[in-house]
Amino acid sequence: MSDVPNTPGNPGNSNDPGFITGELRHSAVSARVPEHVALGVFSTGAIVIAGGTEFILDFLVRMSRPHQVVARVILPHAVVPQVIHALRDNVARYTESFGAIPELPKPDTQSRPSIQEIYDDLKLPDEVLSGTYANGVMIGHTPAEFCFDFFTNFFPRSAVSCRIYLSAPQVPRLLDAVTRTYNDHQRRVAAAQAQQHQQQQQQQQQIQPQQPPPPAPPAPEPPHS
Repeated sequence: MSDVPNTPGNPGNSNDPGFITGELRHSAVSARVPEHVALGVFSTGAIVIAGGTEFILDFLVRMSRPHQVVARVILPHAVVPQVIHALRDNVARYTESFGAIPELPKPDTQSRPSIQEIYDDLKLPDEVLSGTYANGVMIGHTPAEFCFDFFTNFFPRSAVSCRIYLSAPQVPRLLDAVTRTYNDHQRRVAAAQAQQHQQQQQQQQQIQPQQPPPPAPPAPEPPHS
């Protein structure tokens, strides 16, 4: 589907001929793949971090020391459920075609380091530090690996901003990490909203003037003889 902005005189445009607005629809299937992205990067794992306005996916290579971040993808919060859905769908398709994905040994959770300790031991190159923005993902797979095409859905054409390859056994871990991080974030947001609502109610109660007590009923008249 081609993406064409509304021309002057069509709905969505202001009277100013230099100011054009319109609703755009993109086809991610036809996303352009820039030459510097086409080869992609191979990763052996990922770290998922929830920020105030975005999620960060740091893809790692852990085959030698120090472990290195080879790609950083920045996703807005609203896109994360789509990523989870796409991951689940592709894992189901893989299982249907090739059988269950082999499980990796589970990491030791008793001596799990803090996020700061993890990044103290990671090599994070300057060119990766700011990350690559994406607001969508396309996922494909072979019997051996999964391919993640993170793309930007901007006018005039969608474009792949980062291409990641993960071995199949790493994908369930990625799905679990993204799902848990997103659910934890949603719980924190809900708790913060409930606390804010409670504080607003308390402030309104303090602002409201105290109502004077109702007047006492008049004393009964003495009986007449």
